[in-house]
Amino acid sequence: MTTPQRRKQLKNKAFAIFSIVAMGAVFLYLGARIWLFFIAAYAWEDKILALMLLTAELFTMIQTFGYFQNIYLVSTSTGEREPFSLDNVPLLESYPPVAIIVSSFKEPIDVLEDTLICFYNLTYPNKHIYFLDDTRYDLVGWDPEAAVNYRNEIDELCRRIGVNQFRRRWRGAKAGMINDFLAFLDNNPPEGFSFISYGERNLQPGDEKYIFVFDADMNPFPDFAEPLVAFMEQYPRLAFIQTPQYYSNFEFNRVARASGLQQAVFYEYICEGKSLEDAMFCCGTNVIFRRAALNDVGGFDETSVTEDFATSLKFHIQGWSSAYLNKVLAFGIGPEDLGAYFKQQFRWALGTVGLFRTIAREFIRNPSKMRPMKWWEYFLSGTHYFIGWILFVMMICPALYLLTNTPSYFAKPELYFLFFLPYIILTFTLFIFSMRQRKYSFMDLATGAVLQALCFPVYMHASLLALLGVRGTFGITPKGRSLSLPLYLLWPQIGMALFSFTAVVWGVCRLYYEREPFMAIAINTAWCLYHFAILS
Repeated sequence: MTTPQRRKQLKNKAFAIFSIVAMGAVFLYLGARIWLFFIAAYAWEDKILALMLLTAELFTMIQTFGYFQNIYLVSTSTGEREPFSLDNVPLLESYPPVAIIVSSFKEPIDVLEDTLICFYNLTYPNKHIYFLDDTRYDLVGWDPEAAVNYRNEIDELCRRIGVNQFRRRWRGAKAGMINDFLAFLDNNPPEGFSFISYGERNLQPGDEKYIFVFDADMNPFPDFAEPLVAFMEQYPRLAFIQTPQYYSNFEFNRVARASGLQQAVFYEYICEGKSLEDAMFCCGTNVIFRRAALNDVGGFDETSVTEDFATSLKFHIQGWSSAYLNKVLAFGIGPEDLGAYFKQQFRWALGTVGLFRTIAREFIRNPSKMRPMKWWEYFLSGTHYFIGWILFVMMICPALYLLTNTPSYFAKPELYFLFFLPYIILTFTLFIFSMRQRKYSFMDLATGAVLQALCFPVYMHASLLALLGVRGTFGITPKGRSLSLPLYLLWPQIGMALFSFTAVVWGVCRLYYEREPFMAIAINTAWCLYHFAILS
């Protein structure tokens, strides 16, 4: 064994031990927190607020435990359970035909041109490139002349680059478009379709074994396809392989940078851990699908605005597998202002929480359809966007304590430090250290956390609608144009920041004049100051 291999092995062992200790600290604090809640002498009017705070803490600790569990899985993986990487790509002996597709709804022409050129430059020799034009040219409010000009530009773009063009009668947004295209490949085209084969080759569509799906702004590297096809050929039960997203405007746009850093936490250990548990879900772009698997589950799920996540559940329930390759092989455009970011996050939250109802229903009906660890990963993912309510409770409780002394009970300082400090120190240390191993600094992680905190009312709104059964409509994240928000639309964030600041001032006054209970007032004042800082 070489010295670098030995160092890696020792580092993985240290990570595994550290993650076990951190998970133990989570359980210890969880038990102590529940015990303190039940023995506390709460007045009846305090119990509801106290229960809300306890529920928020339980949610946070469960999600934290899931993250540490993924770190443990990645750190202890060996042999067949090792994450997919470019270091263990199987030998690709043949090049089965593949379809490279992008579905577009009124996307900017310059963005589409970059994407289609990157498709054309893919080095995979047996590829068929399809542009799925899902633009509604009869859209109300769109000037007819502008619609005709845009359509002509699309036609010219496909002809010039040599990309095959597919259109059909609009329905079902992105999922409906891809499903109609799959039906076309199976010689069962939808009504009102049109197909034009541009380029030198006389294309005969229908023999593609794999489907690569990209968003309209995602530009793959030339060698994107080969390693993914090699893995798919090696493992015939793989329905899809997901790869991460990277934003090309990461370096010069603050919202895109923070959004990318927020996603980095997901695309590192979490995705690798989910992949090792065969519970990785599709993220909608930069992904390869097995066409036979798509046909087996009836295509993409058209009932959700997050059709990728919903379709992944269908794959896994049907016995198909999935995987994740943690290597940036494509780059795209991240949201460039809060308007675009909020719109993106609202759709993700609405679809994900909406699918949580399906996950719970399927688990109750058919718990044996998936292994317990796969159900566990789906429950973690399906509940993630309740984080908006959790942040709201975490922000409002310390402020209410300082301003109204509710809830009136506070744990003894020695108990608080005995159970809370080990938990918070271990969790923060392991989180920061693990991400630093993937080249992310503390400031990078803080930037992503700030943007997530600003999104708390968006998550609250979306998750509430999802629980009420509101499906919503599919909307693309705007590219190349501003959706900057007027200040009054940020009233929840501004209002919470002012509320936290008021509590800080009041807490300082209580420390000076009342002094007791000193520790309770000081800790809650510190939390309010922290919340004010991230919101402002």
